[in-house]
Amino acid sequence: MRDQLARMILTKVAGPDPQAERDRVHKTPGPRWFTPDSPIQRVHGDASMFAGGLRALLLQSLHPLAMAAVSAHSGYRGDPWGRLQRTSYFLAITTYGAVPDAEAAIARVQSVHERVRGANYRASDPHLLKWVHVAEVDSFLTAHQMYGANPLNAADQDQYVAETAFVAGKLGVIDPPTTVAELRRTLADYQPELRGTTEARQAARFILVHPPVPWAARPAYGVLTAAAVGMLPWWARWPLRLPYLPLTEQTLVRAAGDGLTRTIRWALTSPTLGETDVKV
Repeated sequence: MRDQLARMILTKVAGPDPQAERDRVHKTPGPRWFTPDSPIQRVHGDASMFAGGLRALLLQSLHPLAMAAVSAHSGYRGDPWGRLQRTSYFLAITTYGAVPDAEAAIARVQSVHERVRGANYRASDPHLLKWVHVAEVDSFLTAHQMYGANPLNAADQDQYVAETAFVAGKLGVIDPPTTVAELRRTLADYQPELRGTTEARQAARFILVHPPVPWAARPAYGVLTAAAVGMLPWWARWPLRLPYLPLTEQTLVRAAGDGLTRTIRWALTSPTLGETDVKV
């Protein structure tokens, strides 16, 4: 049962042959940007990333121009698992992969960004890239501190932000935050630009209410989405028409999210699967 659960999760995250993807990331020889004990590898390899990823999508949707680009070009409704797999691969290869493979992945994303443009947005715009980056990093770090197996101390949290800034700079983000304090200030700086557009609320409904998830997995997915919403800051709730129930979130949601994260972590560390990580 443990192996079946792990393979079900991994095929959704990494595609039909997760073993091949894992070998490509971890076994390709060559230098890496980050060491095995680095905060970025610890955060991105933890099961808390599942709730953190959902939070990131909800938070990112609040920027109207970023959401317009996603709505017009990403195909998230028609191919949500494909988009998840591409995102997961990018995170995995830049966190754990050999440097040439990481640089090739960045070049591919930059090429795609250059083609994604509309009347009032460009996916390659450094300002939009920074918003997507800080929303993602804040979400991954928040989830890790709440649901991670080994939360980071203050120094390691700053190091995590700095390590993600290194990758963001390679991607084209100008002056990304390198400490938690800078990350918080950057998020605050973007708040006047954020609002709950029709596209953002539609994306939230797709993620939370009408996901492409089998009915048997809906209860577990519901726990993940509740955990993701429960980690959103208060100012992000109303624009997306999401509830704010602090007592319930601090008790029932926290306990359920912790239990599910532990279950996912247990499945993905099955001895018969060998060494693995959440992203591939």
